[in-house]
Amino acid sequence: MADEGGVGVIDVLAALAGGAVWLAQNIGMAFYNLAYALWHPQLWLDWSNPEAISRVVYYGGSSELFFVLFSAFLVITVIGIRATGFLWGCVRTLEAVANTVGRVAAWAGLIMVIQQIVIVFIQRVFARPEIVLGFGIPLDFDISWWAEELKLYNAIVVALCCTYTFTQGGHVRVDLIYARVRHRTKKAIDMLGSLLFMMPMAVLIWFYGWFFMWRHLITPNPSASNSLERLMLQSRALRWNVETISFSPNGFNAYFLFKVLMVVFAGMILLQACAVFWRAWLEWREGPDSAGKHLDRDLSGTAGTPGDATQ
Repeated sequence: MADEGGVGVIDVLAALAGGAVWLAQNIGMAFYNLAYALWHPQLWLDWSNPEAISRVVYYGGSSELFFVLFSAFLVITVIGIRATGFLWGCVRTLEAVANTVGRVAAWAGLIMVIQQIVIVFIQRVFARPEIVLGFGIPLDFDISWWAEELKLYNAIVVALCCTYTFTQGGHVRVDLIYARVRHRTKKAIDMLGSLLFMMPMAVLIWFYGWFFMWRHLITPNPSASNSLERLMLQSRALRWNVETISFSPNGFNAYFLFKVLMVVFAGMILLQACAVFWRAWLEWREGPDSAGKHLDRDLSGTAGTPGDATQ
């Protein structure tokens, strides 16, 4: 029994050592892969070449990209531990991106309301079956097309305003513990929440949504299980095949945009998770007086930090 216990411990230690070596190798290769991609942009930016598109499809949902992003996060964090001004700059930049995208995308809500009013007037008052917009080459679609397109505006608001709402402290939350703990405990909770919940969720949505998006943009349909060599072979027959189906006659036929928004949403959540972690660490280090430091909130926003409960 003692021998079996000793062998079990040795196996566990060997597995841990192997995992650590594997992690170190992938982190080391991440710097090489990033440098190689930046030094040879024609391999993935020349979309007139089907092989370049196939490389983008493969590496966009690959473990190589994950470790490039993971290594970049580690490097910025390590630098930020010594240079807090640099890390505050990263936080302000990411939050500015979330705020700018959200403030622009929020106008889709107003457009959605106006378009719905126009649809009601055209359909019920003027009894017309279509709406024509523009001059020269106008947009001429059936009423049902415009009605189904309203879902796109709703998706834009949800996908692109999520990080903006988080930065503004506008998400509804049930707070039983957070509001009653001290400042540093709150910041520790924020750091753990970003690492254990926000980042894994964003990564999973990205890797699922990436190939889901490309299956509705090109043929042959790529798969997450395809190797780079297989995608290179398929690139000989690769062609654009953007999804144009609709769920009703004369209905909205650009549902591929929802797949694109899913990927953009995941990317923005991942960036926001980094900003949350770095801000929480900086506010943990600098104390309660730094709560909400450099935070750009609209006049309608609530007071406090992004992790605080809203009223």
